[in-house]
Amino acid sequence: MPYIPRQLRYTQEHEWVSLEEDGMATIGISDFAQGELGDIVFVELPQEGDKLVQMESFGSIEAVKTVSDLFAPVSGDVVAVNHQLVDAPMLINDSPYDDGWLVKVRLHDPRELERLLTAEQYGEQIGQSD
Repeated sequence: MPYIPRQLRYTQEHEWVSLEEDGMATIGISDFAQGELGDIVFVELPQEGDKLVQMESFGSIEAVKTVSDLFAPVSGDVVAVNHQLVDAPMLINDSPYDDGWLVKVRLHDPRELERLLTAEQYGEQIGQSD
């Protein structure tokens, strides 16, 4: 059963976002998504300084089975990219909520978080209930 941290917000496309106190947010893909993708072999991510627009593609993730677009859960300026994923994309499989994060952004509008799914709603979407 996939792990769904309750404090995060989620997209229907399986990305998660964690809001930090300083207006920063960390973005990654869910445990469910990494499980569905299988072994992740490559990740294409934006550069620091790039701008993300909510629900627009900001990169891609390649697994043995498929390639999928990554969609921004929130709009913001990219302030950090997880460069460990270049050499070790499997960190996403091993630790999707910790070591396998994708990017950190400075939010443009924190109210965008209200448009995202709560952990409970996301669990219902993937067919998992408490």
